[in-house]
Amino acid sequence: MDGVPCLRVSQCHAQKFRKCLQSIGALDMNSCLLKNSDETVLLPIIPSCLTQLDLQSLRSMVASDSFCEIFWSQSPLLSKKRRERSGRNKLEKILQELLERNGKRWLEELKADLPHSFQRHGDLILLGENCFSLPIWKKIDQLWSSVAKGLGAQRLAKISRITSDGFRSPMVTMLLGENSWVQHVDNKIRYEFDVTKCMFSAGNITEKLRVAGFDCKGETVVDLYAGIGYFTLPYLVHAGAHHVHACEWNPDAVEALKKNLVLNGVSDRCTVHQGDNRQLQICDIADRVNLGLIPSSEDGWPVACRLLKRVTGGVLHIHQNVTSPFPNTATIPAIDDATQRISGKRTDREVWQAWADDTANRIRSLLKDITGAAWITNIQHIEHVKSYAPHVHHIVLDLECRPS
Repeated sequence: MDGVPCLRVSQCHAQKFRKCLQSIGALDMNSCLLKNSDETVLLPIIPSCLTQLDLQSLRSMVASDSFCEIFWSQSPLLSKKRRERSGRNKLEKILQELLERNGKRWLEELKADLPHSFQRHGDLILLGENCFSLPIWKKIDQLWSSVAKGLGAQRLAKISRITSDGFRSPMVTMLLGENSWVQHVDNKIRYEFDVTKCMFSAGNITEKLRVAGFDCKGETVVDLYAGIGYFTLPYLVHAGAHHVHACEWNPDAVEALKKNLVLNGVSDRCTVHQGDNRQLQICDIADRVNLGLIPSSEDGWPVACRLLKRVTGGVLHIHQNVTSPFPNTATIPAIDDATQRISGKRTDREVWQAWADDTANRIRSLLKDITGAAWITNIQHIEHVKSYAPHVHHIVLDLECRPS
């Protein structure tokens, strides 16, 4: 058949199906997924793996009520890298013509000074700091309007660095356009923020989708590091939490958070606590606490323990960057894979498990110190979110905590 072979799945189960396909080597990593208007997602499949796919087994791995079918897509499913490469080629051609009109020669070093990646927020492109750094660009008229045309944007901004002000505020300069507020849509949730004052964590999309799949009906959730609502909003919009207490100390992020709660129609089910969460005055209210701070949320562990309901307990979702102490160039095994040994040393999976075991013990001790009673901590799940380097992985520990 003509087209690209895909697995068509419901949007709510897309992330789990993607992981299953990737674990068996059937996901086409050179193409990207495609969202349909009927709330389904197309996951590209390597053609040679098509005949070996067992749809029934895939469904059983995901959920008993999950849906999947083989679908041949006629739409181009270019990977992000291939789309960016195409965009760079177009940008390079436009800038070559611009330099010629300004009486300048195109040099190979100019090509190396073009953006290799960027963030797109609606009609605004946020360029990284390592581009357009050569002095010649300052002498070119209409440079930024030409760059915007090449990248298909109306507004341009450039980030120089992240400040050390405790808020992780970006140092961003608007290059084209005056309004710096942007909108980003993930999983039908609208996030608006000022790109010169707040960061958007696009790499956490898999964890946001996982949170959106939780069943939190009737639950009170506390999000200790809410930001602009990265996890607060999925808990409210999709997971159905009864009420969320959102804690955030960056006033610019709080402004965006309050705006986003109204935009998504959930402001009546959220209380925003501005300031240092270690000074939070509430306790004994939470069925679930989200600790979404990296590289470590450890400062928030005592706060989270105080927040859990004393009688019934609850679940902590603890984010952490975990470093593997040895070189490991092998592919990260799926979290449910059998433990592997590499050259007699511990795998990443074993390192994550060791960190989780230690964390469970420390949380159990904290709970006893705070409440004066014994608690049981049970590791429900360890989720791999993303890798920052071959040895550094962002993981999330789902830790069930119940009074004994």
